[in-house]
Amino acid sequence: MDKEVKNARQTEKELVDNVADLEEQAVLAMVRRLLDDGVDPLSIIYACDRGMRVVGERYAQGEYYIAALIMAGEIFRQVVELVEPHVEIQAPEAASGHVLLGTVQGDIHDIGKDVFGMLLVCHGFHVNDLGVDVPSSRFVDAACEERPDIVGLSGLLTSAYDQMRETVTALRRAMADWEQRPYLIVGGGQIDEEICRYVGADDWRLDAMDGVHLCQRLMAERRGSSEDVSR
Repeated sequence: MDKEVKNARQTEKELVDNVADLEEQAVLAMVRRLLDDGVDPLSIIYACDRGMRVVGERYAQGEYYIAALIMAGEIFRQVVELVEPHVEIQAPEAASGHVLLGTVQGDIHDIGKDVFGMLLVCHGFHVNDLGVDVPSSRFVDAACEERPDIVGLSGLLTSAYDQMRETVTALRRAMADWEQRPYLIVGGGQIDEEICRYVGADDWRLDAMDGVHLCQRLMAERRGSSEDVSR
């Protein structure tokens, strides 16, 4: 058993490293082999997501340039296409919560958002993905129509932060008299606690799976209390 665990960890590390090193053919070959071997498809996504974070770190440190980010995104997109048919989706009636999701206006990056949305669905959430380059007015209109539990704003570019702030402000204004307002969360790029405070969101995450855990916790808190939470 210990040997099996060790081998699994080594394989996971190899997949993470191949994604981080932009080894497209090696990544896709590994993913196909792991799927054929019956490996949990979500664990494959988690490993590739870790590799993507390394790519982001190398970009931030000046080791990679924008072309590397584009290539990494294309690799991840192909991985998702391979893995998605193998993912078991929970029935809509078992939904853990309703999430409205989109990349803010001025930003067209969708990989991180798409993976986050897919993982939410896999964990029982109902997700409405508005897509990319979404203006604040569309977020407001959709939120007013759907009354989601959570609104997730995504953006990779630093220039997206002002638009996130505008969207959060517009949402809070529209929701001012709601008895129970959605949680507003942000993710993507180099977002941190300081950026979260700047845009006025309730919380933030960089990692897609961490984002799912956050949504699960927020819904558990909401169901455990009749009081609205605004931070």
